[in-house]
Amino acid sequence: MASTSTPLTLPVLPLDGEIVLPGMVVPLDLSDSEVRAAVEAAQAAARSQPGKPRVLLVPRIDGTYASTGVLGTVEQVGRLADGDPGALIRGRGRVRIGAGTTGPGAALWVEGTRLDETVPDPLPGHVAELVKEYKALATSWLRKRGAWQVVDRVQAIDDVSALADNSGYSPFLTTEQKVELLETADPVARLKLATQQLRDHLAEQDVAESIAKDVQEGVDKQQREFLLRRQLEAVRKELRELNGDAAEGEESDDYRARVEAADLPEKVREAALKEVDKLERASDQSPEGSWIRTWLDTVLELPWNERTEDAYDIRGAQSVLDAEHAGLEDVKERITEYLAVRKRRADRGLGVVGGRRGGAVLALVGPPGVGKTSLGESVAHAMGRKFVRVALGGVRDEAEIRGHRRTYVGALPGRIVRAIKEAGSMNPVVLLDEIDKVGSDFRGDPAAALLEVLDPAQNHTFRDHYLEVELDLSDVVFLATANVLEAIPEALLDRMELVRLDGYTEDEKVVIARDHLLPRQLERAGLEKDEVTLDEGALRKLAGEYTREAGVRNLERSIARLLRKVAAQHELGEKELPFTVRDEDLRGLIGRPHHVPESAQDPAERRTAVPGVATGLAVTGAGGDVLYVEASLADPETGAAGLTLTGQLGDVMKESAQIALSFLRSHGAELELPVGDLKDRGVHIHFPAGAVPKDGPSAGITMTTALASLLSGRLVRTDVAMTGEVSLTGRVLPIGGVKQKLLAAHRAGVSTVVIPKRNEPDLDDVPAEVLDKLDVHAVTDVRQVLELALAPATNGATPEVPVAA
Repeated sequence: MASTSTPLTLPVLPLDGEIVLPGMVVPLDLSDSEVRAAVEAAQAAARSQPGKPRVLLVPRIDGTYASTGVLGTVEQVGRLADGDPGALIRGRGRVRIGAGTTGPGAALWVEGTRLDETVPDPLPGHVAELVKEYKALATSWLRKRGAWQVVDRVQAIDDVSALADNSGYSPFLTTEQKVELLETADPVARLKLATQQLRDHLAEQDVAESIAKDVQEGVDKQQREFLLRRQLEAVRKELRELNGDAAEGEESDDYRARVEAADLPEKVREAALKEVDKLERASDQSPEGSWIRTWLDTVLELPWNERTEDAYDIRGAQSVLDAEHAGLEDVKERITEYLAVRKRRADRGLGVVGGRRGGAVLALVGPPGVGKTSLGESVAHAMGRKFVRVALGGVRDEAEIRGHRRTYVGALPGRIVRAIKEAGSMNPVVLLDEIDKVGSDFRGDPAAALLEVLDPAQNHTFRDHYLEVELDLSDVVFLATANVLEAIPEALLDRMELVRLDGYTEDEKVVIARDHLLPRQLERAGLEKDEVTLDEGALRKLAGEYTREAGVRNLERSIARLLRKVAAQHELGEKELPFTVRDEDLRGLIGRPHHVPESAQDPAERRTAVPGVATGLAVTGAGGDVLYVEASLADPETGAAGLTLTGQLGDVMKESAQIALSFLRSHGAELELPVGDLKDRGVHIHFPAGAVPKDGPSAGITMTTALASLLSGRLVRTDVAMTGEVSLTGRVLPIGGVKQKLLAAHRAGVSTVVIPKRNEPDLDDVPAEVLDKLDVHAVTDVRQVLELALAPATNGATPEVPVAA
């Protein structure tokens, strides 16, 4: 513990911003008036007392004096190194400053008390440990600085007070920390404080050295990498110069120059330049750099301002469509209308309206093989536009349409953006093939993502998740194809203009086979045009009896098979070329026909040769088709009353059967039918082709006719087919798919068709050549159906089925 001793009267020598501790020797400049006054006052006082002149060194911080000063002796007065007068003063010990007093000279005199800073000897154990720790820390710090001579000096200090004051030489201590050391009178407490200050500094220095080391290592690595990359660039440049493509290589590496040189929309350019800035800041080893490069390549490859000029030769476009496709008048008319409107708008200077251009969205719905997909290429050819096909069958991921977010590894733009990129223009014809085959699962609903793409009011600002910039799709002509209309979501269908392709007539099939299918298959079979010919009778028989379909795929397969057979027989020496195939030659070449019309068969072998069988018409995914209905009554002895339905029927069709049965039970007497048999005997209605699912209300009058035939014993006319929904009161209600059903009836050789009266407007869509060969009856009541369909009753003999003229 420090103790006090005899009071002292000393002149004050103020130190601004400097701290002197006991044991220090400092030179002071006597040109300072306060320093000179204090030294002169001390010299004057020293003349009357023994010893060297003494002054009180007091720190003055911001004009405020410290409470403790240091007794200093003036060791020497002379000249400093720069030649100015100076004094050398040594600190001797701490003095507690008291009140002011008077003395000789111009200096400020104060009274003070000398503090006793002695420590008992020997040192207590904890103090000795503290001394040892301080010396170890000081030695570590001094060695890092290379001050080996000072290390020996510090190790030689044994006095606790002198050792603590020795830390005042540390350059890392702040003025406040030195004042705290000065004002701590107890030597042990002062040594603890000095030790803590040194310990904190060493910890900070370790952290700083660690950071500096890491930074230096990073800098060294970057410098090494930079040097190697510059060397690599130099090597590549030399190689490019040898190959003669130096300018091209440099340009491909400079994305900023490529973006500025590209013809990009303003917002796209701003987004691209931001990505270029990120790329320039990113490290070459960062994965973000490769993502940005891929994104920039995609943006730069898109044809932002590339557009093809539409061919406004309306007659020429119509000629192209007629030459490449027979039939399909609805689609041809729609494309012709579109081009005519575009031409008028261009002539009158009407371009973009509200950011939207004059695109189109058409949905081509029809059975397979009618030419929906190939029609897209013909439309693009007629308009003079680029064509690109996007297959949507089986697509289940929403990102396939909108693209992936760039945060994902392997992210790509969606199929729409890729289609635009592939086409190389912003106004191509894009065929969305098999849009009804799009699925949905936990990854999203692609059909919902198509809502924006196919909406003419929205697609001028389409945003792909990968690009994240607006893409104008309003000038694109979208053609969506589908087989089943019901499989397309209602909201998506509402955005498209529906065009139905219901199939070809027999005459159209003959034209297609003669003008398109036969030349293509002749080339594939390695035959010249004049080596094998098919007359019209052979083509008509192929279309009518060897194939029965809405489209022409099976017809083309039959022609290909026929030509292969002729080519093989010629190579075997069995036939000479040129050769003409006639209808009588078909059986010998490709076998018997598979679809002989019911009316062409022997009357006893026809399905309607027994009562209870009627011919209906239906629509399937492959187009229209004929549908037979068979009815039978169970033996009353079996007791199997009720209605039995077979043939894999849906709920709607089952309800139609119950309605037909209920109508006959309630109106049997009026129709002169023995409906009493229906009470005790079970009724069985069967639809052949039981493996094929069937549903819908349009077989109602067919089932009613079959039951009426069964009960009356009157046969159903072979040449009559029917379609229509029946109500409990016997009304015949309208149904859908009239055109497809009439085409199917024509293909099957039916001559008389019964349809609901309210479906008469649909006859306008049926080709005239088909209507000419069909006797169509529009009815409102099921009684009219029975009157037309049931043959006259005979006396126990098989009735002769009348054939319509």
